[in-house]
Amino acid sequence: MLYSMPIMRLHPLPAFDDNYIWTLTADDGRALVVDPGDAAPVLAAADEGLRPIAVLVTHHHPDHIGGLATLIARWPELEIHAPHDPRIDIATHRVGQGDAVTVADWRFDTLEVPGHTRSHIAFHCRASDKQIGPGLLFCGDTLFSLGCGRLFEGTPAQMLTSLDAFAALPGDTLVCCTHEYTQSNAGFALTVDPHNPALQARAEAVRALRAASQPTLPSTIAQEIATNPFLRCDAPAVRDAIADRLGHAPADRLQTFAELRRWKDAFRS
Repeated sequence: MLYSMPIMRLHPLPAFDDNYIWTLTADDGRALVVDPGDAAPVLAAADEGLRPIAVLVTHHHPDHIGGLATLIARWPELEIHAPHDPRIDIATHRVGQGDAVTVADWRFDTLEVPGHTRSHIAFHCRASDKQIGPGLLFCGDTLFSLGCGRLFEGTPAQMLTSLDAFAALPGDTLVCCTHEYTQSNAGFALTVDPHNPALQARAEAVRALRAASQPTLPSTIAQEIATNPFLRCDAPAVRDAIADRLGHAPADRLQTFAELRRWKDAFRS
């Protein structure tokens, strides 16, 4: 599936079992590539006209950086924007909170969003006069549609703060997650919040998309706030579900989130 907007085309390249390598292409063919864990899909797209000029890297996991060496060998002038993390040993620019990244006519703000990993970052492109339409969020493995990333290196407090930063973005921002987890996440979300009509509608739409072998992404920030339990820790239905699980009301929204994440870690549909 390809999303066309003035001066850009947004497209997820499937990789491995369920990864997406996002590409953003200008009308002149210049392209941005996000989290290329595998070079092969990018090289195949290049054979059809893609001209990568820059890469955005959100974190160090192999399924997000494994293709970098091959891409640099093919395009030695390729800019690679990555977090300050020595585990990512190929980078031309290191970026952190508040740093701006400019590629072609697009300007991205860097957000530090620890939780999944300690050095995880995201890239937010705001809507502008040059890009009429919604903004974009390349969020790596911090936020998934109807879910969020596992806490491999960070704490629940860090992840909750990171998700709150995403929730504060404009509602029409396109959420470009890097895994096709939406259908499996819907099973857990419906267990937590079964009477949510927006979630019920989203789950049905996701089933139809996957049955047609179509991506469920991007979603939007507004859609996630309405349906994603990890962005709904203040919603009475989610708090009540956690209270039932704990046997008492959660002390605060952090305990709600932490228990929700523990529940998801052990959940089997």
